[in-house]
Amino acid sequence: MNQVEALEKAILDRAEQMASECHSRADAGRKNILREASDKLHLREEKETLLAKSQADRAYLRKVQADELKLHSKMDHMRWNLVQVVVDRLKQEMADFCKQKAQYFELLQALLKQAAAQIDDDQLLVKVNPEDLRRLQPEWQKLTDNLVAGKQFQLLEETLNTVGGCLVTTADQRVQIDHTFEGRLTRLERKVHQALVERLLPPVGDGQAL
Repeated sequence: MNQVEALEKAILDRAEQMASECHSRADAGRKNILREASDKLHLREEKETLLAKSQADRAYLRKVQADELKLHSKMDHMRWNLVQVVVDRLKQEMADFCKQKAQYFELLQALLKQAAAQIDDDQLLVKVNPEDLRRLQPEWQKLTDNLVAGKQFQLLEETLNTVGGCLVTTADQRVQIDHTFEGRLTRLERKVHQALVERLLPPVGDGQAL
C-alpha cells in the first residue's frame, strides 16, 4: 500500500471513529434529555397529585366541619327542647307538691326563715298565690308565731301569679326576697340547665365523635 492509500485509510478510520464518538455522545445526550424530561414530568405529576390531594383534603375537611356545625346546632336545639320539657315538668311537679299540705307548709316555713335571715327589718310582708292564701289564712298565726325570734310575718291579701312559694318584702317595699318557684328557678337557671344537659345528654366520647 502506497502512502496515499495509507493516508486515505487513516483519514477514513479517524472519521469513522469520530462519527462513532459523536453518535455515542448524541445517544448519551438523548438519554440524558429523556431522563431529565421524565424526572421533570414525574415531579410535575407528584406536585399535581399532592395539590389535588391537598384540595380534596381541604374540601373534605370543610364538609366535615359543616356537618359538625349542623350536628352541634341540632344538638343545641334538642338540648333546649329537652330542657324546656323538663322545666315544664318541674313546674307540674311543684304544683303537685304544693297540694301536699304538710310538706308544702314546712317548705314555706323554711323559705320564710331564710328570707328573715337576709332581711334586717322585724316586720315582714308575705305574698303568695290565691290558692295558698286561702289555705294559709286559717293557719298563718300557728305557722309563723315564734318561727324566727323577733320577726313578725304579715300575710297580705294581695296575691301573686305563681305556682308556689312566697315573696317576702319589708314594710316599705324597698327590700324583697323572691322565694317563688319561678323566682328561684330564674336565679338557678344556669345551674339547672347545666345539670339537665349533663343528665339528659352526657358528653360524647372521642370514639363516638363525628
